[in-house]
Amino acid sequence: MALQSLPSSRMAPLAILLGLLMAACFTFCLSHQNPKEFALTNPEKSSTKETERKETKAEEELDAEVLEVFYPTHEWQALRPGQAVPAGSHVRLNLQTGEREAKLQSEDKFRNNLKGKRLDINTNTYTSQDLKSALAKFKEGAEMESSKEDKARQAEVKRLFRPIEELKKDFDELNVVIETDMQIMVRLINKFNSSSSSLEEKIAALFDLEYYVHQMDNAQDLLSFGGLQVVINGLNSTEPLVKEYAAFVLGAAFSSNPKVQVEAIEGGALQKLLVILATEQPLTAKKKVLFALCSLLRHFPYAQRQFLKLGGLQVLRSLVQEKGTEVLAVRVVTLLYDLVTEKMFAEEEAELTQETSPEKLQQYRQVHLLPGLREQGWCEITAHLLALPEHDAREKVLQTLGVLLATCRDHYRLDWDAASEAEECQRGWALQAGGYLGSAGLAIKWKPEG
Repeated sequence: MALQSLPSSRMAPLAILLGLLMAACFTFCLSHQNPKEFALTNPEKSSTKETERKETKAEEELDAEVLEVFYPTHEWQALRPGQAVPAGSHVRLNLQTGEREAKLQSEDKFRNNLKGKRLDINTNTYTSQDLKSALAKFKEGAEMESSKEDKARQAEVKRLFRPIEELKKDFDELNVVIETDMQIMVRLINKFNSSSSSLEEKIAALFDLEYYVHQMDNAQDLLSFGGLQVVINGLNSTEPLVKEYAAFVLGAAFSSNPKVQVEAIEGGALQKLLVILATEQPLTAKKKVLFALCSLLRHFPYAQRQFLKLGGLQVLRSLVQEKGTEVLAVRVVTLLYDLVTEKMFAEEEAELTQETSPEKLQQYRQVHLLPGLREQGWCEITAHLLALPEHDAREKVLQTLGVLLATCRDHYRLDWDAASEAEECQRGWALQAGGYLGSAGLAIKWKPEG
């Protein structure tokens, strides 16, 4: 009744609205029952097509990247979007332009030469047997090449140097003879021993001979033809220069050469050296003779024992007490220090090795050097040498005093009148000497004169 009372102009819109609602409800019910039949598109086909579309787009982008590769150089170049940069390139962001730039690194300058080139390797082309044969040929080729290089090197050496036979032949034509050291020493000994040679020629021969006998083999070769005895006999010459240079040669030949030392003792060298030191001779000659004596005695206990038997300590004492022989006195004190410590080291070595009767130790035990030094008054002589002005000389004297303490203890404690001679030394050196000796338990008092 209410609808009929409404006018017809208002019924028409309501009818249309009602029809639309009914159509929407009908459509919703049908689509809910079978959505695949009433969908506008198939979801599976739609998703498949979407995936294919994305893959196609990615392939197109990949192809574009492959086709557009950035080839760097050693200069900075701007990178365009999507360009592929080779590995190892140097990339930076230009803050001024906001663009990325790239270039080759220093170690890649040779790699750029392979740009755009491809290396195809067919692994099925070569077999293992082919590789073995190729390696064998390679080794043969290397040997042939090495042989060629050796021949070329030998040819170059032959071109630069001549054979010794040709040189000898040329020297024979020029009256030039190639001599060995042995031949030279024989010639020098003959010149020295010749009565027709002048004094200058003899001195020159000895001077040259001293150069060769420094070598141990040459010094021993001097024995083979009697040259050593000729030089020893030169110590009997009336010319001081001949004595001086003969002793110079002997000192060089004796140094650390036991075979030559033994021959020298048997040849009477020790007696002749002591005679020169005991007689009036120039200071330069005595220096060389003392050098030869030191070389003969060191590390040779038999010679040391003969030295004591022949009164060598008395000869050295007289030499030290002469005026103007301070230089020789220091050398004598150094020799005594070396001989004492040498025997001490030999005994210590025997104790360490637990050898009770080695031959060398038995020889050293027969050398009674310390008692001889005490009897000959070397305790006082050594102490008086502290008055020497040179620091090096006093240091060597102090070393000798140190090794003589056990033997000269009573002399240093009771009879120290000789210490007054050391008053001229600097006070520091006097205190040092007192401290050095006092370390052994000696009470030393320096007594000034007056």
